[in-house]
Amino acid sequence: MSTVFNFTFVPWFRSVAPYIHTHRGKTFVVALAGEAIAAGKLQNIAQDLALIQSMGIKIVLVHGFRPQVNEQLAAKGHEARYSHGIRITDEVALDSAQEAAGQLRYEIEAAFSQGLPNTPMAGSTVRVISGNFITARPVGVVDGVDFKHSGLVRKVDAVGIRRTLDFGAMVLMSPFGFSPTGEAFNLTMEEVATSVAISIQADKLIFLTEIPGIRIDSELPESEDNPIDTELPLAAAEKLLASLPPPQKPTDTAFYLQHCVKACKGGVERNHILPFALDGALLLEVYVHDGVGTMVIDEKLESLREATVDDIGGILQLIEPFERDGTLVKRDRTEIERDVGHYTVIEHDGVIFGCAALYPYPEAKTAEMAALTVSPQSQSQGDGERILKRIEHRAKAMGLESIFVLTTRTMHWFLKRGFQQVNPDWLPEARKRKYNWDRKSQVLVKKI
Repeated sequence: MSTVFNFTFVPWFRSVAPYIHTHRGKTFVVALAGEAIAAGKLQNIAQDLALIQSMGIKIVLVHGFRPQVNEQLAAKGHEARYSHGIRITDEVALDSAQEAAGQLRYEIEAAFSQGLPNTPMAGSTVRVISGNFITARPVGVVDGVDFKHSGLVRKVDAVGIRRTLDFGAMVLMSPFGFSPTGEAFNLTMEEVATSVAISIQADKLIFLTEIPGIRIDSELPESEDNPIDTELPLAAAEKLLASLPPPQKPTDTAFYLQHCVKACKGGVERNHILPFALDGALLLEVYVHDGVGTMVIDEKLESLREATVDDIGGILQLIEPFERDGTLVKRDRTEIERDVGHYTVIEHDGVIFGCAALYPYPEAKTAEMAALTVSPQSQSQGDGERILKRIEHRAKAMGLESIFVLTTRTMHWFLKRGFQQVNPDWLPEARKRKYNWDRKSQVLVKKI
């Protein structure tokens, strides 16, 4: 039993360790839907946040309270009213919101104060600090609707939040803001989290939500292994958002996506939509390669792009050392000139630091990813994974179901990223005829 555990734990821990190292010292804004607390998920989420913080990540936690406010309103015999996806906050709703926020703040602080034995929080000390970090203004009257005490973020005290994080505390924020005259405004959790993430230039904005993520192609059958897109480039997310009606409720596709896009355009490079229903969703998204939700990513289109004829010299210079030592099969300039449209490159300051080519076999609904190369100067910075993701998106856009690689030395890199080894006989007939049996390359396949 112990031996089996060792064989599973050690590879797992080794695969997680690079992410622990990468995220140390980073700042995450985590937006927790009030529905998660109503569903009894707070204790486990608090444990996961404490665990993440213990590994050197600075956390701003913004909680929502939609169902809690509605519960207070119902107890008072008052109806919850919304328009444009925003609560209309009259005097009764404002009182209900203040009561709900106070109760939730108490519950959240209590959850972080429990150093429970036999849990990830055993012996932990998590300081939670709240404050008046948000200056607000009224929504006002929109399309004839008076939103009364509903507000929008006017200003974020980014310096105050940063100082609190540097002190080693977790910052807790309710969706409330105050005007310079002291008037209270009910804000949306999503807008507060997004505004804070942009203001402090957080490394990640993470929404823990009612939905599992975003799926671009709604025609795909629900039974597919991966019903959501785990990564959406900003351009694809904007295109999808433009095709959707304005969101009215949190389960609408555009509801959280619009905030991820806004944050991405505001300088927050990675923005996540995760399901709170999945236990450990935060840990799986942050420390596992493929994650469990949807990440909207600003992939810096000027650096990660399809190749042009002007890149041929840079591609040759990049792959030549790897051809010389036998890692890559030798390709001549004529072949690369002919196939340059198949290549994706990463460019930094005019220099090609990474590339890969995609050769489709439509009849077999697959494609070969060839010549995946990252400069030694840029390795361990995630460029190989970024190229792989772009190649997967290109293949998916062609209607293909898988990609495959042939490799002699880098099999484990691909296995860690979801590829599975198959017999060379699996190859499409056209590719099998060109397979070099003397080289004995391993064939690995990944479903997309």
